[in-house]
Amino acid sequence: MKKLILAVALIFAAGTVVAEVSAPKTPAGVAYELKILRVIDGDTVEFEAAFLPEPLPKKLSIRVWGVDTPEKGWRGQCDKEKTLGEAASKFTKDLVANAKATQIVIYDWDKFGGRVLGDVLIDGNSLTKLLIEKGYAREYYGDAKQSWCD
Repeated sequence: MKKLILAVALIFAAGTVVAEVSAPKTPAGVAYELKILRVIDGDTVEFEAAFLPEPLPKKLSIRVWGVDTPEKGWRGQCDKEKTLGEAASKFTKDLVANAKATQIVIYDWDKFGGRVLGDVLIDGNSLTKLLIEKGYAREYYGDAKQSWCD
């Protein structure tokens, strides 16, 4: 675990500090030029993390901080949420697929571990901000979530 923390600290030191990407509640983060491997859902993407020590897989997921998108598939609580979740995922996938440049901005480790909290900059635009502006997400800072089924 100490090696993991050291490795992450070293990679953090090599990034570019970014402050307040989208909202006043947004913490300062560090931006990295890292390859996005796949979009998991509207607010979570997986990226290449070659800096992680062996035997850990060389990938991490980033949960987009400050937003909640609807769940898709079996995690959705109703058909409406599942449909909205698929639309949010497609929106993020399309943005990533058509991007000329992407950056991963890391703020901190997620409370569940195994993934980080942050943002994805797509051609210089915050995914957090885009998801909210286009109606695919609501602002969310860890409080009680609102139902997408109402």
